[in-house]
Amino acid sequence: MKMDLRFVLRAAVIAALYAALTLLLAPISYGPLQLRVSEALTLLPILTPAAIPGLFVGCLAANLLGGATALDVVFGSLATLAAAILTRRFRDRPLVAALPPVIVNAVVIGAVLAYAYNLPFWLTVLEVGAGQLGACYVLGLPLYYTLRRLPHNIW
Repeated sequence: MKMDLRFVLRAAVIAALYAALTLLLAPISYGPLQLRVSEALTLLPILTPAAIPGLFVGCLAANLLGGATALDVVFGSLATLAAAILTRRFRDRPLVAALPPVIVNAVVIGAVLAYAYNLPFWLTVLEVGAGQLGACYVLGLPLYYTLRRLPHNIW
């Protein structure tokens, strides 16, 4: 992986987009019931490895600035990083590549929210998973299929 100025700029733009979308849609981005529209961007590692640090930094910034619990700041950001790495590994199969953000976030964020808000674990996992399915498959896959048509040198 070549880390040049373009890589850093791509990562920075993705981080800014993720954080901005999360913060702009704060009422649905935080709390025990959430749908982060910004999670549609978690499919970008299919197109560029720069999305991996970009998503991590964007999630970290959004969680810090958005008032997430300390556990969510740490574990939510790490979950996004892990999911981005796994998404990149499955980049040749977009339908499969969309699964890591769903599964990793359902379990990790589900556990964090269940603990922070004293909610039933499995119900919270299912709720987070449903939100992730919507963000990744309903929003993220169409976004990916649209963006992949752009000239290759953009990514």
